[in-house]
Amino acid sequence: MDVVLYALCAVTGWLAFGYMLRLQRRRPSQARRAICVAFGAFAAGITLAVPPLAAAIDQATGLPNLAKVVSHGCALTIAAGAETMLLHLALPAERAAARARRWIWITGGTFAVMVALFGYTLTYDTPVRLTVEYATDPVVTAYLLIFMAMGFLAYCVDITRLCWRFARLCGRPWLRRGLRVTAVGAVFALLYSANKIGYLVAHWSGRRPDGEEEIAAVLVTIAALLMLSGLTMPAWGPLVTVTRRCADLRAYRRLGPLWHDLIDALPQLELDDSLRRPFTALRDIDYALTRRVAEIRDGRLALRPYLDAGVTGVAERLAAAAGLYGDDRRAAVEAAQLACALRRYRSGTLADDPQPADDLHRPAGGYAGEVAWLGLVTDAYAHCPVVARTVAATGAEARPPVGGQPR
Repeated sequence: MDVVLYALCAVTGWLAFGYMLRLQRRRPSQARRAICVAFGAFAAGITLAVPPLAAAIDQATGLPNLAKVVSHGCALTIAAGAETMLLHLALPAERAAARARRWIWITGGTFAVMVALFGYTLTYDTPVRLTVEYATDPVVTAYLLIFMAMGFLAYCVDITRLCWRFARLCGRPWLRRGLRVTAVGAVFALLYSANKIGYLVAHWSGRRPDGEEEIAAVLVTIAALLMLSGLTMPAWGPLVTVTRRCADLRAYRRLGPLWHDLIDALPQLELDDSLRRPFTALRDIDYALTRRVAEIRDGRLALRPYLDAGVTGVAERLAAAAGLYGDDRRAAVEAAQLACALRRYRSGTLADDPQPADDLHRPAGGYAGEVAWLGLVTDAYAHCPVVARTVAATGAEARPPVGGQPR
């Protein structure tokens, strides 16, 4: 069973490494570079850990345990890479780089000690394996304890802490989910370490329990798959929710008419003009839709001095005459207010009777309700005859500013 599990992890590791390497080439960053190193080390290390391949390498080189030592070095590299990525996500660049360098030096020193202990075992008349079955040998025990303490306990505790801490702060849903999945994977890695240490204690006490390799294979497989999934989730996660992405894209395009008019009048509200490019918004539609909703609301607030209560009365009468009721009527009234306020803003004419600030409609349903409501307002703004009639009836665009300047 352990051969199948390690082979499954190896295939998954190489696929994840290729995927992240492609992303790094397209959009390089320090965090993504670190995780590419970690995935490459994972794929190489878990491949070397496949028992038949490890045995073949040891036999070909004449150095017993060579494949295992290299695999353990890859495990330390995985932990260092994941730690570096999380540091660059959670801390400023200079602090993250300084802490990452410290971890790398500690990891390098740890592996140097492990290699020295491995070299010492080569002097034995009878070869030993660097596994818990030979734990009564002090050198093997020291090797395994150093590997467990640094490769799993120290790193995985810190990785779990950083993941949970940063997940509470980050705003991107798939990054937040990925960090939490990674934290759970790190917990299984800690269980793997606890399993090894428990068997070490058992062998030192004179017992010889069976099943350590099978348990270790299961725990390391679960830990590896969870951490691979979690660390790559921000990249592939949005692709899974195709239906929701299509709905978000429709909502994004639906808000276009109102958003374009607001931004044309108030260009300072647009914080990310890269979203105007055709495929940029599609690549991160969650962010693009959030920005569009926020900028429409910011535009509504910026136009507050130009929102006239008299316009509301006119729009209400015209909407009632048009047979509009409920949300359709309310959306038509708000769209008429915005259309008249935009014309007043362009002409520099403040409202004679300002609309009370608390009259802004706040839909139920949280963010989804907000998107749906602004969609209704935009539809009315673009297509409802009540809006054009209200503008014509109020003459919002015809009145010049007092003294040639906005009041």
